[in-house]
Amino acid sequence: MPDTAPAIVLREVLDADLHQFFEHLRDPQAVAMGPFTAEDPNDRQSFDAHWRRLRRNPEVTVRTIALADDPERLVVGHILHFVEEGQPQVSYWIGREHWGRGIATTALAMLLREVPERPVWARAARHNRGSLMVLQRNGFVIVGQDTGYAPDRGRMIDELVLRLA
Repeated sequence: MPDTAPAIVLREVLDADLHQFFEHLRDPQAVAMGPFTAEDPNDRQSFDAHWRRLRRNPEVTVRTIALADDPERLVVGHILHFVEEGQPQVSYWIGREHWGRGIATTALAMLLREVPERPVWARAARHNRGSLMVLQRNGFVIVGQDTGYAPDRGRMIDELVLRLA
């Protein structure tokens, strides 16, 4: 991680952000790193339906990650806190052009301050060393492993399960 990550803000998701999220989520290199991807990353109708559900769910905290220089326009990703099978979880997605700048690490730290519930869980594809570093820098510890179906790849992938106490 660089010594100084760019200044970022977490803000409410605006309708205008969704186009950038869609572009991020269909980048083939980024999709290959994520354990949780859409069956068809190019299906805009499914994407829009998914985001409508997320944004309407009062149990989901979802934020746009934006550069502080112009937070209305400089969208670099999104981050969320949700409950799955009774466990609080975090997840994030950063546009590939912003990887390696410390943005995800900073954004996760900010979200964890906003949503102080503990323990909180996360999953990362075993091969996604960048995401594992983001989680571990924020205090997450690997507590298990699992496999999960990657619909875009049509096969199971190895995942690591992490927890922040």
